[in-house]
Amino acid sequence: MIIVTGAAGFIGSVMVGKLNNKGFTDIVPVDDFTRPEKEKNLANKAIREMVKRDEFFHWLDKNHKDVDFIYHLGARTDTTEFDKSIFDELNLGYSKKMWLACVEYCIPLVYASSAATYGMGELGYDDRHNLIPGLKPLNPYGESKNEFDKWVLKQREKPEFWAGLKFFNVYGPNEYHKGRMASVVFHAYRQIMETGKVKLFRSHNPDYEDGMQLRDFIYVKDVADVMYFLMTCRKRPGIYNLGTGRARAFLDLVRGTFRALNREPAIEFIDTPEDIRDKYQYFTEAKMEKLRSTGYTRPFYSLEEGIEEYVQGFLEKNRYF
Repeated sequence: MIIVTGAAGFIGSVMVGKLNNKGFTDIVPVDDFTRPEKEKNLANKAIREMVKRDEFFHWLDKNHKDVDFIYHLGARTDTTEFDKSIFDELNLGYSKKMWLACVEYCIPLVYASSAATYGMGELGYDDRHNLIPGLKPLNPYGESKNEFDKWVLKQREKPEFWAGLKFFNVYGPNEYHKGRMASVVFHAYRQIMETGKVKLFRSHNPDYEDGMQLRDFIYVKDVADVMYFLMTCRKRPGIYNLGTGRARAFLDLVRGTFRALNREPAIEFIDTPEDIRDKYQYFTEAKMEKLRSTGYTRPFYSLEEGIEEYVQGFLEKNRYF
């Protein structure tokens, strides 16, 4: 039996689909299941039973002998939320309980960390453990993820296998429900369909031209492939980056979206909102040597390949993975 928390969400539901495609049907999704707009993410997927988030640990106490692996992907992911108590409960506290349960019941664990832990990138984007205590996230979401990473590294007792994954900018199917927090690809597609053009933030940094702000964008199918590999490989426990290792400009992303729609680019630059301007990252790029050293050799989707598949195979058809 495989547990996937956050299973009704973006990455979690794609992971359930990935497991189904690999022949696994004995899957238990865990989530709060209260948002009807997320129901389609799990529709038509083969699962064993659904367990509510606040009932999970009681359920696990009764069923732990049947659990082979846990993907802990559930979290509050809103980077614009500044109520620290929400993150303390849903991200930090819940994750600690998950870790301790996996230790007690000898269950291997993969959990979601975030590239938001890197803040402005003062220490670079290297996933060496000794750098984690010095990172300075920019918001309570990033802080909650980094606090858990730091806590994990201090634990003497660990699950038989564990891995934390610092997701960079993930895009792809099943993010219809995410609103403002959906990927730039999703928003670019919606803007093109509604207005024929895309609005991008103007650069307020003299080192970057408008639209040349850089991010490490990774297709959600690559994220699921890596997580599946870690379940089947289980070589080296640790915290890993999960990006492509290649930063790309927002202009590349928007042009790729227009290209996937067979349209000429029409781009308008607007000021970055003042409430996020001082926390705006102009460059992120995952160092991926550590993950590659575990034996993961599959190439990642290029930005253009991922956008084309996402736009033509999912967004235009209003299709789910």
